[in-house]
Amino acid sequence: MKTEMEKCLAGEWYDCHNQVFLDLKTQTHKLLIKYNSLPYEDKEEKHSLLKKMLGSIGMKVSVASPFICDYGCNIHTQDNVTVNTGCTFVDCNKITIGSNVLIAPNVQLYTATHPIDLDERLAPVETEDGIKRVRRTYALPITIEDGCWIGGGVIILPGITIGYGSVIGAGSAVTKDIPANSLAVGNPCKVIRQINQTKKL
Repeated sequence: MKTEMEKCLAGEWYDCHNQVFLDLKTQTHKLLIKYNSLPYEDKEEKHSLLKKMLGSIGMKVSVASPFICDYGCNIHTQDNVTVNTGCTFVDCNKITIGSNVLIAPNVQLYTATHPIDLDERLAPVETEDGIKRVRRTYALPITIEDGCWIGGGVIILPGITIGYGSVIGAGSAVTKDIPANSLAVGNPCKVIRQINQTKKL
């Protein structure tokens, strides 16, 4: 039988109020409070906290404060990554960030989601106290491949992959995968042209 964490990472319905998630969120939020209170120049201590908080972290990774995430352990970065101020990573499932990626201020990455239909979103479940409505949640991974630039205020929804070397214009809401070497903008985000470049990274 799968654990709630295994269900979550498999993109299945899971109980987001299970104690394992509550404990993890509490632990991560304590680290975030400390991280976000440190001055910019205290880079060694900030990097040490990121290593404790994130699932894996490459070389030359900068995450500006304030930074918000749910669990931290589902965030994985490669080398030479910059995450600017005010970003929110809802990492209920994996968030994978490749090398040489720029993420501008106030970018939001959402892996968690819920059914559109109300009866599915608040499913009836039989308990000892009778029928109760339980909020259904599932989560899908987000991948940002090498060499991408994510503009300010961009929102990336669950299950999305941003292809190699792509640029997402400021304020865009990304609802579908973006192919490699694309300039994409808008709400919903759409490719407006290809970027003529060869793979260098």
